[in-house]
Amino acid sequence: MNADTLETLRYPIGHFVKPEVVTELILADWIAELEALPVDLEDLVSGFTKSQLDTPYREGGWTVRQVVHHLADSHHHSYTRFKWALTENSPVIKAYDEKKWAELPDTKSAPIDLSLQHLKIVHLKLVKLLREMSKEDFNRDFIHPVGERRITLEENAGHYAWHGKHHFAHIERLAQREGWIPAL
Repeated sequence: MNADTLETLRYPIGHFVKPEVVTELILADWIAELEALPVDLEDLVSGFTKSQLDTPYREGGWTVRQVVHHLADSHHHSYTRFKWALTENSPVIKAYDEKKWAELPDTKSAPIDLSLQHLKIVHLKLVKLLREMSKEDFNRDFIHPVGERRITLEENAGHYAWHGKHHFAHIERLAQREGWIPAL
């Protein structure tokens, strides 16, 4: 497999790039994407067999099941980061080892319905919060301990909208390649 193909499998929609200026329309689009993700994901994977759920989206990658559980874990963390940044001054957030989390039993073998339901609830709360935040709120930030990078809540909203689409594309493109769903 050549490097370009591997990069496309790893990043099917490309890397997240924050626009220089985030308009109200861009922010509203990100929030709408976050709102749609849980239902879109459930629609995509609800008919998958156990074998399909345990298929990696690429060689050396996570299985569909692990990706679904990862989305719930990761977006739960994101929601918590929003709340920390809204209630503390530039808090240093806690990072987690997503690769190790993906190997835990609740991620490797648990039914995906657990994380689909979790993701729905987290996104309902997250979207409610985001829709009521002010421009000043979106300018608040937290510090990620890896690289001590300061991340605004505006950027975090965009990153997690991208993150959901990124992993959705992993699953969707696998399903298309394998003929589980029609290719577009």
